[in-house]
Amino acid sequence: MGELTLLQKIAVWAMPVIFAITVHEVAHGWMARRLGDPTAMMLGRLTLNPVKHVDPIGTLLVPGVLLVLGGFIFGWAKPVPVTWQNLKNPRRDMILVAAAGPASNLLMALLWALVMKVGFSLAATLPAIGMPLIYMGGAGIFINLILMVLNLLPMPPLDGGRIVSGLLPPRLSWQFDRIEPFGFIILLALLFTGLLGAVIGPPIFGLQHLIYMTFGL
Repeated sequence: MGELTLLQKIAVWAMPVIFAITVHEVAHGWMARRLGDPTAMMLGRLTLNPVKHVDPIGTLLVPGVLLVLGGFIFGWAKPVPVTWQNLKNPRRDMILVAAAGPASNLLMALLWALVMKVGFSLAATLPAIGMPLIYMGGAGIFINLILMVLNLLPMPPLDGGRIVSGLLPPRLSWQFDRIEPFGFIILLALLFTGLLGAVIGPPIFGLQHLIYMTFGL
């Protein structure tokens, strides 16, 4: 998207980023509700209204700065609260709740691929509609794959860390969860040293290529 101005990039990326982060959190709450915990529903968090989920720093500032700098774009919303004691089978169900977020990002990436496909079909006759759909679809695929792969890293408090914690024996799980207070600092260190991109880049671009090939993009 090098030919786009900064304002055009913001216009293209805003909706995919906000919905990628918002739906990710709603998916956690929806799965928790299905498994017996109504906490997110009671707090009004099972809604696609972005205002209910936006974190000023994680949803707006960080993705905006990364977009300007031209690096990996990622962010986060206000976490959906889950009361694990309400779950029918807490250890198993927390794995399912954690996995629901990345699964929603994969589904959204596929939906944005359809948007991109429609954009290509309209580009020749209605470029004013087709071209924005192409750019927005490409952004939607990319940001959702970033969030999916990033969140599957096996490090608390990321979803991958929750999944690993649920799979480990209780004693090892407790030891593993002690990393959580330092997880965000570790993530930022990986980001600014370039190691994060080196780790998550290959699966992101591999999945992106697979989606493009599957949808004929």
